[in-house]
Amino acid sequence: MLTWRIGEVTVTRILELEATGGSRFILPQATRDVIQEIPWLIPHFADPDGRLKMSVHALVVETPTRRIIVDTCIGNDKQRDIPAWSGLQTTFLADLEAAGFAPDSIDTVLCTHLHVDHVGWNTMLVGGRWVPTFPKARYLIGRAEYDYWRDEEADNATPERSPFHDSVKPVWEAGLVDLVETDHQVCDEVSLTPTLGHTPGHVSIRIRSQGEEALITGDFLHHPCQFARPDWASNADFDPDASTATRQRMFGALADGPPVLVIGTHFAAPTAGHVVRDGDVFRLAV
Repeated sequence: MLTWRIGEVTVTRILELEATGGSRFILPQATRDVIQEIPWLIPHFADPDGRLKMSVHALVVETPTRRIIVDTCIGNDKQRDIPAWSGLQTTFLADLEAAGFAPDSIDTVLCTHLHVDHVGWNTMLVGGRWVPTFPKARYLIGRAEYDYWRDEEADNATPERSPFHDSVKPVWEAGLVDLVETDHQVCDEVSLTPTLGHTPGHVSIRIRSQGEEALITGDFLHHPCQFARPDWASNADFDPDASTATRQRMFGALADGPPVLVIGTHFAAPTAGHVVRDGDVFRLAV
């Protein structure tokens, strides 16, 4: 378990899955030879053979007034098109509780976007039904993001395998969803910032407290190798040109502005660092 302090805010990583290799379906450009030419990635973010290390985790953000969980991973019991993510039986929920975060204590769920590995624990299977995992929370979802995936769901021939069907629709039907804009202020310390391109309404999470700042990325980048290659768009990006423009804009701002702790939604441990310039591109200093 990793924990960071930003002023009066604490962020805690709760791990669901981690893997070395097997990520070329997301970043096909990241061949082993090319990754080995980016030496600062090794050992934290790639192994000596050039295989990427990646993680699926949630981040619990505790402020003086809120207990927020950001992106709820893949979830148990869900049938998915990616075999390694289908029918999972992980200890995520027990690990969350062991870290001191009982589901009933979460008052806010933030989804950076509505892809399969960011909404899974929004719900859990109880008595053959998908029910909200965090029944006392408000689930904050971007309005544009929700509208897009709701319309996609309507055209889906196999909705039973859709993350919208089993991980979003049930919390909507339970009356727990608040649709928000991409610059929504969640509380004094936490706000959303638009980082579009990966999905139509993708956001990242800004944390500001006592003069310190952090950014939870979501998927405007998937892996630290993209700091060295901002032009590498993911196969999962809805609009690769827009996602590339977002990376270039965000990396420049993060490297040239006041210090911001960047906490990667899929970065392997140590998961967080500061963006610095590295010639014409960037790297993550940890």
